[in-house]
This record gives sequence, structure tokens and C-alpha cells, in this order.
Amino acid sequence: MGSIRHIFIAPARGEPMLELVEAEAIADVGLRGDRYEDAAHRESPDCQLTLIELESIEAFVESTGLPLAPQEPRRNLVTSGVRLNGLCGQRFRVGAVELEGLDLCEPCGLFGQRTYSEAVRFFVKRGGLRCRIVTGGVLRVGDSIGDAS
Repeated sequence: MGSIRHIFIAPARGEPMLELVEAEAIADVGLRGDRYEDAAHRESPDCQLTLIELESIEAFVESTGLPLAPQEPRRNLVTSGVRLNGLCGQRFRVGAVELEGLDLCEPCGLFGQRTYSEAVRFFVKRGGLRCRIVTGGVLRVGDSIGDAS
């Protein structure tokens, strides 16, 4: 289906995203070292892990002429070669980790403040996917994305 191109965590709200080559995904928690690892920051299971398509980031740059680096949407995993919207409501694997797509990750006002006001409108239905970590394990850049079977 596709693969992981980048992995990011943010140790605290608003801090710069840190790029990793691998990260431990903890079942029903989040990524080790990410602020959502702390239950006090998780309002619901869909805060455990977020994904976004590299193709959407590139389309924004192409459409607007504005630069947008892979970490700026502030999603944990940047994918390529997979349509994430189709994984909403599904269980799937990223490497050895099983995820459940719970909700689309729609852009908010803060996303526009941290990037560009144009980004809020552009990323509607392209802002990524919020997931629950069903089975933990190590995620690595290059891991494939596929069916949960």
C-alpha cells in the first residue's frame, strides 16, 4: 500500500517536532517521548497517533507556492503511497504495529496560525488520520502500511 517517510514527536505542546528514524508505539497510549504519551494530554483515543500524506503536503506547496516542511502539519507519521481517508474506520498495520483509524485529522485554527491561513481550507479532508494504537511495537522510517491481517 504505502510506507512511512518521516516520524515526528513533540515532547511538549508547541515545542518543535523532533524527527526520529524509529519510535516505540505503545498500545492505547501513544509514541514514547511524545506529549500524548502522558494521559493528561490525551482527551480521547484518537490523540494517540496521527498520520498525514506527504502527497498532500506537496500538493499544498504546488498549489499555493508556499513552503511547508513535512513536520509543519505536526503529525506523527508522514506517509507516501497510501490514501489515509480510506483507512478511517479500519484496522491496518504500519510495520509490526496495528492501528485503528478513528477519525480524520481536520485542520484547526492553530494549524493555520502555525503555518498559513490558506492551509486550513486546503487541508480539509486532506489533514490526515487520527489513530488508536491497537498493538504496540517499533515504527521505523520505510515501514510498509498494509492490511491488519
